[in-house]
Amino acid sequence: MTKRTLHFGLRVTDLDRAVAFYVALGYEVLGTVPETAFGSLTMIKLPDDDFVTIELVHNPDDPPAAIGSDLNHVVIQVPDMAATLASLAEAGITADGPTSPDGSADFLTTWIADPDGHRIELVQWPPGHADGITIADMQG
Repeated sequence: MTKRTLHFGLRVTDLDRAVAFYVALGYEVLGTVPETAFGSLTMIKLPDDDFVTIELVHNPDDPPAAIGSDLNHVVIQVPDMAATLASLAEAGITADGPTSPDGSADFLTTWIADPDGHRIELVQWPPGHADGITIADMQG
């Protein structure tokens, strides 16, 4: 059996607002588990993912999580930064202006925040780059 990360749970204070945000970002809701020891769980994934990648955890009885105390940020790959930013703007989601870590026009990153303040980095890889960070990226 191969080990792999399945998904992570992200605490949210307003489930409807969080679902609307992540749907505007392109996620699909696969289903919910209404009552657990943690609260209600809403399972979401991006259209091209085979599996759930984020579990939105909502328990109105819990105090809001201290943002940045445990989770620094989430990174999402986008195929076209300009089109993504235009779509987000139409949904009322603002983003920082994109920058390029290597100075090129086709490797771009930017930042947004979800309704609870969780930081999300959007990444457009240059053509031919793997769909994620690999050992090649670490070898400068």
